[in-house]
Amino acid sequence: MTPPVRGVVVGGTGGVWQVRTEAGETLAASLRGRLKKSNSGKRADGSLRRDTVLAAAATLKLAVGDDVVLEPGERGDAWAIAEILPRRSRLARRMPGGGHGERIVAANVDQVVVVFAAAKPEPHPRMLDRFLVIAEGNDLSARVVINKVELVGEAAARDRFRLYEHAGYPVFLTSVKAALGLDPLREALAGRRSVFTGPSGVGKSSLLNALFPGANLRVGDISESVNKGRHTTVGAVMLPLPGADGGYVIDTPGLREVGLWELPSAQLDWCFPEMRPHREGCRFADCRHVSEPDCAVREALRTGEIDAVRYDSYVRLLEEMHDAR
Repeated sequence: MTPPVRGVVVGGTGGVWQVRTEAGETLAASLRGRLKKSNSGKRADGSLRRDTVLAAAATLKLAVGDDVVLEPGERGDAWAIAEILPRRSRLARRMPGGGHGERIVAANVDQVVVVFAAAKPEPHPRMLDRFLVIAEGNDLSARVVINKVELVGEAAARDRFRLYEHAGYPVFLTSVKAALGLDPLREALAGRRSVFTGPSGVGKSSLLNALFPGANLRVGDISESVNKGRHTTVGAVMLPLPGADGGYVIDTPGLREVGLWELPSAQLDWCFPEMRPHREGCRFADCRHVSEPDCAVREALRTGEIDAVRYDSYVRLLEEMHDAR
């Protein structure tokens, strides 16, 4: 009898999921039809019992990044997902079409790596701030990568994005053409599951292939291939990284549309790390840091502890959240 196999969901379409096993093999697996009628609960440790996998999938919405247990199919000629292991983190978005609740974009994520270009296309700080707020709202670490620095020079790029280092984010300056900054970024990706995102045209594919020569890691292209013929939103795809340390890059097309899902506006300031130390110093516990008296955040803005560009992003996002209510 073939023993169960553990693996991680790396993609899926049409009810068939691609699962990469611990041995490095990618298997196609589905959820057993007989499990679809189950509606019982979880084990004491939080993992899903095998007779509840499909019912759990209906609520958990089995996602790329989920760690699962596979068993041979009933006829022994296929694999079935028999267990979904507990998640340690997730990247969530608001349900599309005005629905309530959240949809899991990717599970068991270690960090969000936001890639922007120093030029061509011109970087927009407010868009970068939106990506970072998405990460913070999901309790995920974030790193900022500024690619194509050869177009403006390393000193100019570092000066322009110094505010993110000041806010507490690791900032990597990279150039594929000049082979600049690749080793530190490669180390930051090794052994981790990283959501790799950013606007189109910033060189994500070229950067990945420079980091891992010969691996042919092409974000976007792979997602399009896996989801060919679908008329729904393209889902995430996990790309295994080569090397002894392993790790994965998770390509999430449309992450910009993740938006702020149902993040309460009162928690937006928590998503700006440089504001956190000052929140308790405000006179009012529900201070919005806009016009209230004795606001410690605006005092920190006045003294330069909080950057004006970042504060402007905060105010604009706050207005957007208020208008969306």
